[in-house]
Amino acid sequence: MIGLDVDQSAQRNPFVDEFRPLQNGLKWPLESTSVDFVLCDSVLEHLPEPEEFFQEASRVLKANGLVAIRTPNVMSYFGLVARLVPATIKAPCLRVAQPERDERDVYPAYYRCNTVPKIRQVLQRNGFEHAVYCNEPEPGYLSFSNVAYALGVMHQRFAPKRWRVSIFAFGRVSRSH
Repeated sequence: MIGLDVDQSAQRNPFVDEFRPLQNGLKWPLESTSVDFVLCDSVLEHLPEPEEFFQEASRVLKANGLVAIRTPNVMSYFGLVARLVPATIKAPCLRVAQPERDERDVYPAYYRCNTVPKIRQVLQRNGFEHAVYCNEPEPGYLSFSNVAYALGVMHQRFAPKRWRVSIFAFGRVSRSH
């Protein structure tokens, strides 16, 4: 398991066998066609140029290699709030919603590839067969308030699929490198 990150603290991740820092975020420090699987968990929203992520994933994956992505859906209430809340009050809001979260673990978010159609397009453009869909997880992040949690559960049960909170995307390199 090779971990790539711009944050040096990621090298302390107990699930990573080897850590390689990303210098400029453009080219990954991996050989072409050298990995079987790429995992992108709650990262896509933080990338100023998400197309580069998909290009690099396509480059480093072996033939039939897989990419798995989980990212917030900007069409959901979570995505709308995250985009509309001014940066000056995001930290205080996060302290209420996630008091255990370290403020140093809050990174700029751009949401440039956070809809199902956009992710499908970029996967297709970069040579992936794909499955992309929305998911509505249990609203644990709303547990700071019984009312907020109840509203989250109602959303989970009744919201249209396109407004669900998370997007899951899976791609397989559909061409040989």
